[in-house]
Amino acid sequence: MSAADGPGYLCSMNALVYHGPGKKAWEEKPTPTLQQPTDAIVRIHKTTICGTDLHILKGDLPEVTDGRILGHEGIGVIEEVGSAVTTFKKGDKVLISCISSCGKCLYCRKGMYSHCEQGGWILGHLIDGTQAEYVRIPFADTSLYHIPETANEDAIVMLSDILPTGFECGVLNGQVQPGDSVVIVGAGPVGLAVLLTAQFYTPATLIMVDVDDNRLAVAKTLGATHTINSQTVDAVAEVMRLTENRGTDVAIEAVGIPATFDLCAAVIAPGGHIANVGVHGKPVELHLETLWSRNITITTRLVDTVTTPMLMKTVVSNKVDGASLITHHFALNDIMQAYDTFEHAAREKALKVILTSAS
Repeated sequence: MSAADGPGYLCSMNALVYHGPGKKAWEEKPTPTLQQPTDAIVRIHKTTICGTDLHILKGDLPEVTDGRILGHEGIGVIEEVGSAVTTFKKGDKVLISCISSCGKCLYCRKGMYSHCEQGGWILGHLIDGTQAEYVRIPFADTSLYHIPETANEDAIVMLSDILPTGFECGVLNGQVQPGDSVVIVGAGPVGLAVLLTAQFYTPATLIMVDVDDNRLAVAKTLGATHTINSQTVDAVAEVMRLTENRGTDVAIEAVGIPATFDLCAAVIAPGGHIANVGVHGKPVELHLETLWSRNITITTRLVDTVTTPMLMKTVVSNKVDGASLITHHFALNDIMQAYDTFEHAAREKALKVILTSAS
């Protein structure tokens, strides 16, 4: 590698690159450069792996092309900004949002940043992402956040995606209210983020369903009132027993497979809300013949990250312990080992992993 003449970083870097379903490699790629006046180049300090990255590797998102650098989460330091960037400068420590927002289009004006006409979820999806030593961030002024000096950096990484995803797609869409009974199906990192943020609204019952006893034990420590292993007991019967056969006011699907959505539909009470959070790669049957007359609301959503500033305050003030979702730490150049750990979460007792760059 040779040093670039301008910004002070290398003209090539290492990155985690997707090469089609089931294929990935840690390899050398050109260091990103500014393409638009609104861009910033960020040197990655910490990043992580998301369940969505595993969906990409399974081939569930065919629009992700061979050669794409994966990853849409992380924190870093700005190396260079375009001439139109006014909120950030070289040397600023920043949180990278998983959603890129132009701030000007019809959908951004509605606060629906996930459907930004030029952005949305593009990092690690339609453009190169954050599992690399450097990343180009479009629309830097509206897609990055300053990190307070006192912040726990590991916890802040959870604000890139899973905390706003769990809160917006699960808690807000599910309209959790004080005194509600809530079932969360899936005790992975996003399901646990739902669990943490649902407690803002003091529900009376928080039931967590999963097939992994370790994750259920973690859920118990983070505020679940009841846990159910759906491999060992009839989860529908147990949820109904816990709710006096009424079902739950809110059911939140946080896995993304047909069986978990079916479970939510089976336990929802009349007038209840089913909030889908999981990324679905296969069709799900919607049994309207059993739901149509029960005043059920079903919602879907891609995270908009409109709540990130509020959630930043809760994490910095230790009202939400984002670091509680982290189980493993790796060097960034050990990312292949980190993927193996994350892909075998039950074996490794893994939730979120943090990858730290040596630079």
